[in-house]
Amino acid sequence: MWAYDILNNLYTNGILYFAILIMSSYVLLGIYSGKEMAVYLKKNSYVNYRSILVSPTSPAISIIAPAYNEANTIVENVRSLLSLHYGNFEIIIVNDGSKDDSLERLIAAYNLVEVDFAVNEQIPTKAVRGIFKSTNPAFGKLVIVDKDNGGKADALNVGINVSQYALITCIDVDCIIEQDALLKMVKPYLEETDTVIATGGVIRVANSCTVEDGRITRVQLPNEWLPRFQVLEYIRAFLLGRMAWSKLNGLLLISGALGLFDKAIVIKSGGYNHHTVGEDMELVVRMRRYMHEHKLDYKVVYIPDPLCWTEAPDTTKILGRQRNRWTRGTAETLWIHRAMFMNPKYGLLGILSVPYWFFFEWLAPIIELFGMLFSILLMFTGNLNWQVFLILLAMVYTFSVMLSSIAILFEELSYRQYTRRGDLFRLFMVALLEPIIHHPRIVYWAIMGNIDLITGKKNWGEMTRTGFATK
Repeated sequence: MWAYDILNNLYTNGILYFAILIMSSYVLLGIYSGKEMAVYLKKNSYVNYRSILVSPTSPAISIIAPAYNEANTIVENVRSLLSLHYGNFEIIIVNDGSKDDSLERLIAAYNLVEVDFAVNEQIPTKAVRGIFKSTNPAFGKLVIVDKDNGGKADALNVGINVSQYALITCIDVDCIIEQDALLKMVKPYLEETDTVIATGGVIRVANSCTVEDGRITRVQLPNEWLPRFQVLEYIRAFLLGRMAWSKLNGLLLISGALGLFDKAIVIKSGGYNHHTVGEDMELVVRMRRYMHEHKLDYKVVYIPDPLCWTEAPDTTKILGRQRNRWTRGTAETLWIHRAMFMNPKYGLLGILSVPYWFFFEWLAPIIELFGMLFSILLMFTGNLNWQVFLILLAMVYTFSVMLSSIAILFEELSYRQYTRRGDLFRLFMVALLEPIIHHPRIVYWAIMGNIDLITGKKNWGEMTRTGFATK
């Protein structure tokens, strides 16, 4: 009985204090992000991106996009990349041993022929089968690499080996990039005094949007509820958190959908790690660790502009695979770089960023699960303090809705992508329903991700795409 009382008190106080701590961190990050967003918008309103476009000093960029079974969207997405507004760049599509007709569609659409090409293998990878270029001068920037299947990280490393420029943009081929995205992402490399090793921007959900000639021509909120929940997740994550972490120079993650990197630092850090499913996060942490250990001043910069549109999973099966993988990737990265945890040698990164990801990103779903299970146990034994339980439940729900509402407000006051009549109301409805309907599934998928991590599961899980609504 004595042990039971200790567990009960630990549960009641522990869950309460953890909830207060995580809520406080979200509020502080939100306030800081809002302040920095206002500064960025004011400063950015005076920027003439055309000067970057026409400047001969603007650095050349290699765009690398791995593709595996992307036949539904690959031609449209390559067209989107070819239409980017930038002076000097190349596009490298790495076909990672696709089993569908992705390569054949590219060959037919862009008049490709196989060419002799010397690859500088600075990072070990799977074998390259062939390299293709277009006979049409209009597609002179395009390079297609066909290789043995080795996973996304291996495909990106092949792209790095093939690339010829000092800056590399690594993207998901199923994404549509805003035409001025490179101009905005390269700006920190031109204006920061410290070495910029990576920049990333906002990712938005393209489901139900209209695509014409590789561009988003009509933005609208997804018609299905599952992508709508993800719209809210993306708005909240990108607008309320990453701006603050960027300003603190503590950002651990550049989304794999779109990131711009210093190729020399990427190669010195060893390239993408193909032993983890979270290769995007792991690379950024490893690059930052490299800079700290070599006592080099640097920055990882976040751009709050909507730069990239992606097709979000529209079934629970596919979304579950994605969130399972995200959990495993986070845990693997934290374990690989566990020496940084609470280590003052790595400055704010070791003292604040890594512990934050450990407690509030990886550990939170586990704590939440044990809290729910213990509540059920107390309920069946008649020992549940209903007053405390209901107050805590109401507090968490109210805070969740409030946080989502603030994120929607940030979106409305900044870039206001969703302008259809009723979109704002629909987003608020999503905010009301998400804690009840969507969040429990996120917790379940996170728990399954940890179970798969323990049992040694390494595969990505197939991510089936339906393709964009095109004209």
